[in-house]
Parts: sequence; structure tokens; C-alpha cells
Amino acid sequence: MTDSTPASGSGLPAEHTTAPAGSDAVLPGQYGLGTVAVVLAAACWGTSGVFVKFIAAEVEVSALALAFWRDLTTFLVLWTSLRLLRPGWLRVRRSDLPWLVALGGSLGIFHVFWNLGVFLNGAAVATVQQAAMPAIVAIVARLIWRESLTWSKIAAILLTFVGTVLVSGLEVLGQAQLSLGGLLIGLGIPVTYAAWNLFGKKVRQTYNPFTTLTYAFGFGALVLLPFQFFTPQPWPVPPAGLLWFAALIALSTLLPFSVYTFALGRLPASVATILAMSEIAFVAVYAYVLLGERLASSQILGAVLVVGGALLLSVHRWQRRAQAGTC
Repeated sequence: MTDSTPASGSGLPAEHTTAPAGSDAVLPGQYGLGTVAVVLAAACWGTSGVFVKFIAAEVEVSALALAFWRDLTTFLVLWTSLRLLRPGWLRVRRSDLPWLVALGGSLGIFHVFWNLGVFLNGAAVATVQQAAMPAIVAIVARLIWRESLTWSKIAAILLTFVGTVLVSGLEVLGQAQLSLGGLLIGLGIPVTYAAWNLFGKKVRQTYNPFTTLTYAFGFGALVLLPFQFFTPQPWPVPPAGLLWFAALIALSTLLPFSVYTFALGRLPASVATILAMSEIAFVAVYAYVLLGERLASSQILGAVLVVGGALLLSVHRWQRRAQAGTC
């Protein structure tokens, strides 16, 4: 950690290839790359539920304990890798430390709210509550960074939200009985998720994805640590459970968070969060193909709407570029 500008090989990029935080400006060729990165992240995040289900079948573990060990293991893998391969990337300016703490803190608190939301409201309701995140990010990004709030963004947010409601299951949502605590926890889910995206966008203007994530998961694990004293810990873990946990870390955590943080440097925060909701469609496909869960017609329609909302942004962008090219 240093107060001066780190030398070459530090967490600071040698050349700025990221989009400025204060607008929707995107460098040539970066929008498509950022879009592919977010969709890849969403596809990987969608496997989380599959691996968690496999882990739960092998060992009894609470959601809070699993979230803590997931964050801590990810931090240790990232920190060890950078320490051995690129130690300079672990150096950050002391003045940027509050932003990194906020980034990691919001990630850890989101995990707490998410797990509590699943316990109190059920997974389907928590998923719908999470879907409010793109709207929060779009509004805050508009107020802070003056990102444009176009009709295509508004339509994409509405499509992804309605699609998420349908995928979560209308019958399940209709049977849900929310308490005041459940509603407050439900509000915290999209707010903390949005905060992680906004802080991530801010930090990514200065540091590369691996530096950003190392500090994010480190501080995230610290936030979850106090809860572990009141949560049963999984021990011993059978080999099959360790195998599925390793898959959760590699495929559902390290890869998606890395490419998504990479994308935050190349896309407006509001666009990235809308595209990230395509995870809902991937979850539906994985549940059908890998877990044998049957999908109702309304759930299939919901998955289509989520994908349509994500595609709407890209189509609108391509149309604008085509019109600009003919002028």
C-alpha cells in the first residue's frame, strides 16, 4: 500500500483502456467486448445454484457459512496467486483504500442480506427482489456520473424485472407471506448489490480486475466473519463435497467475478447490471438440463423476456452506430 503512484506492474494500469466513469462514453470496440464478458459472467454465475445443491447433498452447511468460506477461499486464491506472480498488483494507494473497503463491505453485506432473504422470504421472492438492482444502478449512475437514462434502458429494466418474476414462479410468489423484516431485508438485497456494482465501477477506473477482486473478497470475508461464531461450520467435508466446492470457487466465483469486473471498465454501470440479469435465463436452463426441474410455460416466457431485455440494449446500440455511420 502506498501514497504515491505505483510503478509499472502495480495494480494501476499502465494505459487507461477503461471507459470514463462520468458518462456513457465507451472506447471503440470495447462495448462488444464488455457485453460478451458480462454474458459470460452471467452464464457462470448461473451455475452457483447447481453447485450449491450438489454441496448440500454431500455436507450439511448453512448459507452464511458457505458464503464466508466461498469469499475467504476466493480471497486466498487471488492473494496467493498475485503474491507469487504479480506482487506489484497488491499495492494500492492509501487514498483509494476507503473505496476498496466499501466495495468489499457491500459484497459481504449483500451476501448476508441475500442469505437472510432466502431464509425469510424464499429463494423465488429473493430473486425478484434482487431484480430491482438494475433500476437502482441506473438512477444512481444518472445522478452521480450523468449516465444516460434512455427509453431503451428503461424498457430493458422492465423486461428483465417482469421476466424474473415469471421465471421465479407466479404460484410460489403468490403463496409468499412477507413480514416487515422480510420486506426490509428484501430492500437491502438490491441496494447492496447495486452498491457493489457502483463501487466496482469506481475502483475499476484505477485498478485491474484482479487487484479489485482481491480486496473485495478480502473485506467481504471480514464482514461475514463475525456471523461464523453463531453459525455451525461444515466439518469434516467429504471428498465429493470438496470437489463441488472447488467447482463453485473456480467456475461460479473466480471466472465470473473476474470477467464482470473487467467489463465494468468497459461498459456504463447501468448497462452492465441489466446485461447481468441474463443470469436468470441461464439458471432456468441449467435447472431444466442439469437438475431435471420442469419449467412452466410462464417461466419459459420469463426467460425469453430477460434475454429480450438484454438484447434490447445491444440492438439499440447497433442501430445508433449504424445511423452514425451513415451520417
